[in-house]
Amino acid sequence: MTASPPRGDSPETSPEERVRATVRAAARSSAQQAAKPQVRRAAQPTAGPQAPPQPQAPPEVRRALGGDGAPRPDAEAPAPRPDGWRPAERALRLATVAAVAVAAALLTGQPWLLALATGPACLLALAGSGRTRPADARATAEASTRRCFEGEPVTARITVAFDGVSGWIDPGVAPGPGTELRSVRVDGPLVTLGFTARRWGRWSLGIVDLDLYDAGGLARSTLRVDLGEVEVFPLPADGTFTPIPVRLPDRLGEHTARQSGEGIEVIGVRPHVWGERQRRIHWPSTTRRGSIQINQFAAERAADAVVLLDAFSDVADPATGRSSLDESLRVAAGLVRTYLRSHDRVGIVSVGGKLHWLQPGSGDAHFYRIVQTVLDVRRDLAFHTPDLNRLPPPALPHGALVYAVTPLADNRVMDVLGGLAERGNPVVVVEIPIGDPRVADGDAVEQLALRLWRLDREAVRFSLVEKGIPVVPWQGETLDLSLAPLLRTRLQGRIS
Repeated sequence: MTASPPRGDSPETSPEERVRATVRAAARSSAQQAAKPQVRRAAQPTAGPQAPPQPQAPPEVRRALGGDGAPRPDAEAPAPRPDGWRPAERALRLATVAAVAVAAALLTGQPWLLALATGPACLLALAGSGRTRPADARATAEASTRRCFEGEPVTARITVAFDGVSGWIDPGVAPGPGTELRSVRVDGPLVTLGFTARRWGRWSLGIVDLDLYDAGGLARSTLRVDLGEVEVFPLPADGTFTPIPVRLPDRLGEHTARQSGEGIEVIGVRPHVWGERQRRIHWPSTTRRGSIQINQFAAERAADAVVLLDAFSDVADPATGRSSLDESLRVAAGLVRTYLRSHDRVGIVSVGGKLHWLQPGSGDAHFYRIVQTVLDVRRDLAFHTPDLNRLPPPALPHGALVYAVTPLADNRVMDVLGGLAERGNPVVVVEIPIGDPRVADGDAVEQLALRLWRLDREAVRFSLVEKGIPVVPWQGETLDLSLAPLLRTRLQGRIS
């Protein structure tokens, strides 16, 4: 096949020149075709990665919440609706149609327009008689659980009982500040609401206004139902390490003590005493010394730990927006769970506007008692420093290991830590990071203030270390990263 010469070439052009021109034209056209997608890609905006859109709530949830259906944790409960029966939306529409028909008949002088108002007027008269309305309405509410962890679902069921016939039930829900409405289902007189626990604390599950419509849907009456309170426990931080003090109480446990006893860890050998079991004979030492030698084991003891929760203030991290009080309670719950798994006794002392304490105990049920003790710390923020010297002896046993979980943002906690060190208890400070304050890049005064702020925090940590109180930072992932340096040696308090 002979390629046709490109346009503009003369007939006298040689075959070689025509071939070259054809090759150039083909290369030019292929280059243009390859450049078109590149131009199209370059025209698209080069924006950064966008966050995935939030899933929109179902229509029934948006209707129950009102507005756009977005959760409003700080919104107040709605005012109670008027008592008794009142016109519904359908009645208002029928009344509007009847009024327009009558007005049109009067303005135009056409009597036949009054026939358009006859049907709506009859329906309104039937609704006003009250024969199709339910009477003696009452409701009972129950929740699937009153205790849950953050992120767990909670189901509330409302059973409505009444005399007569009801058209339908339309619920309006005002969730509590720590919960979020996820689903709404109405099956006759049974209303099922699905919530999700968003934040730890002791919250009201919510308030529900049930609109009961008559058989024709022309009148409605509102019945308010309180769903009660729910206790949302924080998710404990993960951890496995359990540092122990030098002196352990004389109680059977899993930690190796320095005293000899009935354990499994060999700490030495000693001469045989008549009556001891032969299975404990250490044969290499017996062969070398020519007399029977017995393995000497270390005693296994349990530890007493007390978690001191700093509730003097709640500081938000400027970078992440995390609450220092939320992180403190998660760390405290993680410490409690870790030591309870080792069959130790753990107690809690919360210092803030109101002093909460629970004496050390053990067992799985004790974990929930400890968390319930400090669920109200959000409501107790006040300018009051408790006196730890007035604590009853069961709250802080002598020699118990004390973990102070604090952001070190309030100077009042320094007095509390100093008092604990003087009592002779070994103290460990778990510092909750609060982030550096935001400052302008070009402002020299703010940069200097930030430097002074950092130096002040370093001085606070240095003063604690000088008193013999180790300070470990909370890394935000697992407790083992923070507690690993404490495993180098046993914690020692003031000897008294």
